[in-house]
Amino acid sequence: MNISLPEKLKAFVDEQVAGRGYGTSSEYVRELIRREQDRQHLRRLLLDGAESAPGAPADSDYFEELRARARPTA
Repeated sequence: MNISLPEKLKAFVDEQVAGRGYGTSSEYVRELIRREQDRQHLRRLLLDGAESAPGAPADSDYFEELRARARPTA
């Protein structure tokens, strides 16, 4: 895959590569794509959560139950 960039964007990418320790511009672009995938995944999870029915309240009893389950058994 080849991507053509205007000179101003190419200069920006080159600065990012040099300043952030990427070996090549391809590594930088791959990282941007991965971050976008993560952002979209998180957005989907948030939207799914917002559309779901309310769950049980997270009150002090809820957190105490979690602590009890997390404690090692003797």
